[in-house]
Amino acid sequence: MGLFSIFKRHSRKKKQASLKAKSLANEKAKANSSQNNVINEAQASSSVSASSEVSSSAVEASSVSSSVESSSSSESITSTSSNATKSSESASESASESKSASSEAKSASSSAESESAETKPAKSVETKSASSQSKESNITKTAKQNGKIYARGLARSRSTFGQKLNRLFANFRSVNDEFFDDLEDTLIESDVGVDMAVKISDALRKEVKLKNVKKRSEVQDVIIQKMIELYDEDGKNEDNQIHYAKQGPTVFLFVGVNGAGKTTTIGKMAYMYHQQGKKVLLAAADTFRAGAIQQLDEWAKNDHVDIVKRPEHSDPSSVVYDAVHKAKRENYDILFVDTAGRLQNKVNLMNQLSKMNKVLTRVIPDAPHEVMLVVDGTTGQNALNQAKLFNQVAKITGIVLTKLDGTAKGGIVLAIRHELHIPVKFIGFGEHVHDLTPFNASDFVNGLFEGLFK
Repeated sequence: MGLFSIFKRHSRKKKQASLKAKSLANEKAKANSSQNNVINEAQASSSVSASSEVSSSAVEASSVSSSVESSSSSESITSTSSNATKSSESASESASESKSASSEAKSASSSAESESAETKPAKSVETKSASSQSKESNITKTAKQNGKIYARGLARSRSTFGQKLNRLFANFRSVNDEFFDDLEDTLIESDVGVDMAVKISDALRKEVKLKNVKKRSEVQDVIIQKMIELYDEDGKNEDNQIHYAKQGPTVFLFVGVNGAGKTTTIGKMAYMYHQQGKKVLLAAADTFRAGAIQQLDEWAKNDHVDIVKRPEHSDPSSVVYDAVHKAKRENYDILFVDTAGRLQNKVNLMNQLSKMNKVLTRVIPDAPHEVMLVVDGTTGQNALNQAKLFNQVAKITGIVLTKLDGTAKGGIVLAIRHELHIPVKFIGFGEHVHDLTPFNASDFVNGLFEGLFK
């Protein structure tokens, strides 16, 4: 091979090495550009890509350098070898710079990721804060809605009770003993009961003296506050919550005299739980009252829930037997059991309820989970007597007070709590499916006094 050929081929390789070096410079520029993009846009993926390209170019440059060195030594051309070596060093320097650029790009990428990670907790906190505010807003909205329901439902009680109180305040220029005596009479007429009326009056006397209240307008807040406190005090050791089964169907047994609103109450509660996504089953065990089965069947259709029924005058316990087995077998969440409200005497009533309880406990040992006494609020003190009777034959866990929209004697709520220490768990204000709400003493008392003492 001639010297010229060797020189020509070496020159070509030198030129290739030069092109490679220029390529490395371009790659370096790209890496720097990628680095700036990472810093400005915080996109880690661009940095990684630039780093990969630079690393690859560095490897190619290193390979070219090795080739040039090898060719130079084999052909023993000192001057050309020196030039090739310089080119190799230049390529190596470019590769080193490229690696440095790669390292800087990775550092920028890591910094961007760190900044991104720091922003994530802030966003999470903002999201949680928004969620918390939304929940608080819903609670406030529900409270306002309940307040309106009580205010509307107790309009008749408020108008009568309010007229008496306003007349009482109009007759007295100061708050004295005679004022409190007349207040007791007004409370008794509203079916609060004698004992509860005296208790409220005595508590108000002490509170008025303690706070040195002189003006009639200042008595309003004191009355509301003490009535709520006394109601809560009478039930401080009671469980006001609805008891649900830990596993399997929750059984509600409804008792009460005919006409109190048992079937209607069951229909409303079935609708309420169905709206919550529960699987509800009704048991038409009031087989003696004419039309009771048909009435409950109509509610079941309107509420889109299931019902177990038998012909009139069937054994009520047989209906309960069918219903509880179906509820457990088909995984129902709630079972409502309607019962008869008119029997010849207390012994028959006790025997029938006892038989039903035995049927229930054989299938679901801790059933019934709730025994709800439905009481007609319009009957006044008779409602208290009914509660006393049924509490003797059944372990009542809660009271549903119905028809309060049609009575001027809403004070019966306080009397029942004071006399029997049984919590009122629901209140009904009308015939509509939505006219049933969980009982709240504060909403009740404020609804009873809303707009008075002006």
